[in-house]
Amino acid sequence: MTLQIDVRDLVGQPGSSRTVRLAEPVGGLATELADVPEDRDVAADLLFESVVEGILVTGPVEGRMRIRCARCLQEVDAPFQLNVQELFAPDARIGEDQYPLAEGIVDLEPMIRDAVILAMPFAPLCRPDCLGLCERCGGDRNLGQCTCPPEADPRWSALSHLRFDPPDERS
Repeated sequence: MTLQIDVRDLVGQPGSSRTVRLAEPVGGLATELADVPEDRDVAADLLFESVVEGILVTGPVEGRMRIRCARCLQEVDAPFQLNVQELFAPDARIGEDQYPLAEGIVDLEPMIRDAVILAMPFAPLCRPDCLGLCERCGGDRNLGQCTCPPEADPRWSALSHLRFDPPDERS
């Protein structure tokens, strides 16, 4: 779904503004360990201001994302709220710090996608004290102590074959 807003009434009228509220699903909001499901709405309460360079869009964007803990892989829902402030300009080119304003239409989807993906945690945790998974058996250490036997250091394995005679009991 594209979030295109007609702003022809604001273009070329510096100082004029209006507020747009929206709640729509936005596809493609995902990283390796976090995503916003495509059936969930992303809400925004945005102020569109006409400036000499184009249209300045500011305001909060919020919703709920699903994260997978980087330590234990448990899925958790977490809210997000971030503020955007972006310029839409008629002469914007790809790779610049502006978004295109084409024929009086502002497409908010790329701006929302960029802002939300950049705000997603790189290594999310289900809780700050998450113990993670056992590296040997894969058991969740948050549910209790792991019952794996202690791991032997392979560098010492040659010594396991050494046998010593009991000490002589002569006094």
